Amino acid sequence: MHAKPAPSAVHRVVAAGRRLTERWAGSPRAQDVLTALGCLALMALDLPGLAAADNSLSGPSAAVVLTLGCSTLLLRRRMPWLAYATSLLFIGWLHELTLIQFALYSVGRYRGRRAGILATLGYVAFALAVFSLPGWPEPRAETLSSFLSLVVPIGVLASAVGIAAYRHDLVRELEARRAETAVLNAVQQERTSVARDVHDFVGRELTLLTVRSEVLSVRARETAYAKDFEELADTARRAHLVLNEIIVQRGERAATPGVDGLAELARESGRAGSPVRLVMDPGAHALSPLRQAAVYRVVQECLTNAAKHAHGETIDVAIGVEGDRLRIAVSNALPARGPGRAPVSAGSGTASMAERVRSLGGALTATRGEDAYVVVATLPRG
Repeated sequence: MHAKPAPSAVHRVVAAGRRLTERWAGSPRAQDVLTALGCLALMALDLPGLAAADNSLSGPSAAVVLTLGCSTLLLRRRMPWLAYATSLLFIGWLHELTLIQFALYSVGRYRGRRAGILATLGYVAFALAVFSLPGWPEPRAETLSSFLSLVVPIGVLASAVGIAAYRHDLVRELEARRAETAVLNAVQQERTSVARDVHDFVGRELTLLTVRSEVLSVRARETAYAKDFEELADTARRAHLVLNEIIVQRGERAATPGVDGLAELARESGRAGSPVRLVMDPGAHALSPLRQAAVYRVVQECLTNAAKHAHGETIDVAIGVEGDRLRIAVSNALPARGPGRAPVSAGSGTASMAERVRSLGGALTATRGEDAYVVVATLPRG
């Protein structure tokens, strides 16, 4: 039997580079960079003619200007109007129609149909005004019909494709939320079914135990064991009541709060003696109910753990949305001395948090340093 040779350092570096490339290539940031580079490459093909048509720019300066204009596409998701305004400037100054196609697509894709239509109408009106002025580079469209056949279709087609992509994104998000809702409903139905089974079978046995212990208590009333049987009957009755409170009434409780409930959670922790500094990205309010419930439960468990093991220390909570990832970070300083008595804990809180995060495709790490305890959870944005 021959042992497999260990991979060389070169192979490990190549494999790590391949994994990094695959992870980066699918990110929104990579798509924006490739879009900007593609636009720059298309405009570079027209660079010699552009410099000749506009005497105010030389070849190198034109390259710099076009590069700066294309760089606005890096912000096309958050600020598509910046690329749109820059493209209109390019039309009026350099008579360049390439950037406007990417800008109109970005407006339609990330701002919707109404914004896309308004941007297209503004582009057509601006281009028509520029066309009517002298100085349009050769070969110049001499008639309005030539203008309509060249300039208008460029903007309409780019905007239409962007609006179609926007609608596709909406449909895909709706389907994802419907799938999440279906999963939640299925889980809730299964929990209800399990709760009913536990109540029916365990409750029946507890009822029989209660009746039987009461009968034995009556029979042993004149003996030395009467008090023991009475305590047994009381214990059985209390167990039955606890079962009803935990299982039967559980289905009537309100749903898990979302990120809107974090402020009240922080105030409750502060009133209990553990102040909280909460920093939350506004984009967290757009998360799906399933993600918001996960955020709330993770933060709630972290605050509970901090109150047990580091009571009185300030807790920092940061909720961030970075591209297609959601990040939850909770940290607190460790007390100089441990508590005099160990806090009551089942020890399953962190495991429960990690399982909830993993069920949503994320990961959770809990790190205890020399002077701080940090919990970080990352999961896909939804």
